[in-house]
Amino acid sequence: MKASKIAYKPVGLALGAISGMAAGLAFKQTWKMVGHEDDAPDATDEDRTWKEVLLAAALQGAIFAVVRAAVDRAGAATTRRLTGTWPG
Repeated sequence: MKASKIAYKPVGLALGAISGMAAGLAFKQTWKMVGHEDDAPDATDEDRTWKEVLLAAALQGAIFAVVRAAVDRAGAATTRRLTGTWPG
C-alpha cells in the first residue's frame, strides 16, 4: 500500500464523519420542505404509510450518497493539490 494512501486514511475517516453530519442536516431540511413535517417517518412508525416511509428512506439515501461523494472527491482533490499525488 502506498504511503500517501496510508497517510490519507485519518483524513478520509474525518471527512466521512463530517459528510455524515452534513448529510443528516441536509436531509432534515429537505424533509421539512418535502414532507411538511419536522421528523421523517421511521420504518416502524405505524401511523405512516408505506409511501411516506419509502420516500423518506430513498431521499435520505440519495442525499447521503451525494454529500459523501462530494466531500470525498473534494478531500482527494485537495490532497492532490497539497501533495501532488492522488490518495486513492
